Amino acid sequence: MAQEHFRVLVINPHTLSTTIGVFDNHTCIFENTIQHNEDELRQFQWLMDQSSYRKEHILNQLDNEGINISRFNAVCGRGGLLRPIQGGTYKINEIMLRELKEGCNGEHVSNLGAVISNGIAEGLNIPSYIVDPIVVDEMDDIARISGVPEIPRKSIFHALNQKAAARRAAKDLGKTYPEARLIVAHMGGGVTIGAHREGKVVDVNNGLDGEGPFSPERAGTVPSGELASLCFSGNYYREDIMKKLVENGGLKGYLHTNSAGEIEKRIDDGDPFAMYIYDAMAYQIAKEIGAMAAVFNGDADAIVLTGNLAFGNTLIKLISDRVKWIADIMTYPGENELQALNEGVLRVLSGKEAVKTYPE
Repeated sequence: MAQEHFRVLVINPHTLSTTIGVFDNHTCIFENTIQHNEDELRQFQWLMDQSSYRKEHILNQLDNEGINISRFNAVCGRGGLLRPIQGGTYKINEIMLRELKEGCNGEHVSNLGAVISNGIAEGLNIPSYIVDPIVVDEMDDIARISGVPEIPRKSIFHALNQKAAARRAAKDLGKTYPEARLIVAHMGGGVTIGAHREGKVVDVNNGLDGEGPFSPERAGTVPSGELASLCFSGNYYREDIMKKLVENGGLKGYLHTNSAGEIEKRIDDGDPFAMYIYDAMAYQIAKEIGAMAAVFNGDADAIVLTGNLAFGNTLIKLISDRVKWIADIMTYPGENELQALNEGVLRVLSGKEAVKTYPE
């Protein structure tokens, strides 16, 4: 008889913290964000040097909560900057670990997810996985053309949350994920909007480098001629320009905060400039949704709004009023990353989905 009960540990590292969750099947029985001392992290010269430190903190936290780690069936970590791959659940292997440790495709705190997970799983003699990392690439070939041959468009986006929200929306529509045609907008620190067809994200903007709509802290697509002039003005280093594009752009550039809650409060208090800029962000998000509708020749089953900005009623209304003519709006606020990681592992452990091997 096939096993029907699974306990999974999921791990999501952030710059100054690590969030963990323990799931019994679909139910989260424990969740906590472990805050790391910034001075302690500074002692590590390289990002990967933090893996043992964070692993120890995780195991100590679980022990303090009285959670029996010997009952885990699997460990799952947030996927990092790997080679472009199809979406799905991947068993962590030596090739993946080596590339993440060496930063072959870029250095990011999410690279620690697989390394920490594998370290814990090896000690328990159980499998470890990643699910839908940000490098998921299922784009149609035509969507890769940028207009500059040397610069093809890339698929780097909030794949984990987008696919989880798309699966949830498809289920609510009475369809399977491969049957649904969905436009999914993840709205958080960055904004990525994908066209989901036949279970694949066939077009999406590159949220890592700031392509697409501007967001709380990213500039989005900006006039290329003026950007080139700024780059060669002699007033900025490359790092300065990148900060303008991906850290200090968007809402932060105009309103000096990346907090949507604070901005909505300003709007409620009658701040016309805050409303003007917030509406401009909604306008750009709506335009990108409209562009993705063209991928489906206008025939989309639904528009899915997700991410932490989806908690904002003002923003949801501003976007919905502009795009509701395309398809019905379905809203699933939050990033729900722990749940999405767990669901990916459960699909494999229960035999509903085949595990994938990296690289494909």
